[in-house]
Amino acid sequence: MSTSTSPVHGQPPSSSALPLSPQAPVSPGTLQPPVGCRPRERSPSPMRGHLIPSPLPTRRTRTFSATVRASEGPVHKGVCKYFSRSKGHGFITPSDGGPDIFVHISDIEGEYVPIEGDEVTYKVCSIPPKNEKLQAVEVVITHLATGTKHETWSGHIISS
Repeated sequence: MSTSTSPVHGQPPSSSALPLSPQAPVSPGTLQPPVGCRPRERSPSPMRGHLIPSPLPTRRTRTFSATVRASEGPVHKGVCKYFSRSKGHGFITPSDGGPDIFVHISDIEGEYVPIEGDEVTYKVCSIPPKNEKLQAVEVVITHLATGTKHETWSGHIISS
């Protein structure tokens, strides 16, 4: 058995047996996809540009004092911008302007799942831990968007 072509067990192979490693890129901007790969197209998403709070603040995890402060606050009006029943959250665009407001599925009152264009009323509560952003609570759909199909929480569909 010839030892010149196979490495000795427990010792690294000679440098001539190792394949040459590619040079590390200088910066991330120099990275290129493999030859023949096309860039991935990103689908348009209504959620792009929004930061979802983590962990999601739900009615169940909200402190009693935050709930009391929200219930004593004024009622605001807005329009549902986006809501995903499967994800359990969405956003409301306030009627008086300002940034979109996060809404969790546990804070929606009534029998209908909100969809884009529904007019809603809501109160606001700050989102911990920094309390810099707002969350809509006690959300009530006041006018269903016309010409759309609405789903109830039990799964029945009606046309408006």
